[in-house]
Amino acid sequence: MLTDHWPVFGLRVTTPRLELRPATQDDLVALVELAELGIHAPDYMPFSKPWTREEQPAKARNALKYYWSTWANWAPEDWYLLLAVVHEGRVIGVQDGAAKDFAHRREVMSGSWLGLAHQGQGLGTEMRAGWLELAFAGLGARWAVSAALPDNAPSLGVSRRLGYADDGLEIEAGEDGGPREVTRLRLTREAWHQHRTIEAKVEGLDACRDMFGA
Repeated sequence: MLTDHWPVFGLRVTTPRLELRPATQDDLVALVELAELGIHAPDYMPFSKPWTREEQPAKARNALKYYWSTWANWAPEDWYLLLAVVHEGRVIGVQDGAAKDFAHRREVMSGSWLGLAHQGQGLGTEMRAGWLELAFAGLGARWAVSAALPDNAPSLGVSRRLGYADDGLEIEAGEDGGPREVTRLRLTREAWHQHRTIEAKVEGLDACRDMFGA
């Protein structure tokens, strides 16, 4: 079986309403089709790279190439975990996590998106809580960091509900070529414990723990 040789594919995180799992090929198809239905308002761009504005078929093909590259480039000292988020049997979005030199730094990053039809139901908070359970309880992280545009109230709201605190600003290139500010946020292990109100269960980690540098 594939999991005998690449055990990360056996990883599962479950919360009361969701399952987070490494995306299968069928999941990737569902994700590119979901993205085509919309992730954000047409006049707003929450992503550093405006990939949602690409025309088809380039948008789908480039998304698939990117997703596949995360597995091809995986290393314990530099990994990116893309988890398909499943609700009531349907793929509804992505929760990802990443780290560099996790063995020494014990810091993880994350990002996510949900299809428009699934927003506003608390699912964004629940899927991030699942990822944090994997990061802190499973892998032994000490910090989790995230970032969002200052006017991205839903993303910032998820972070703050889960205990993240402001951690300064970054400057990146905006879609118009000029600079734009990005709000950084940081969650300590202690704050995670204090805000840990959503139950989550991690399965399959022991078989692949070494692949995370943990």
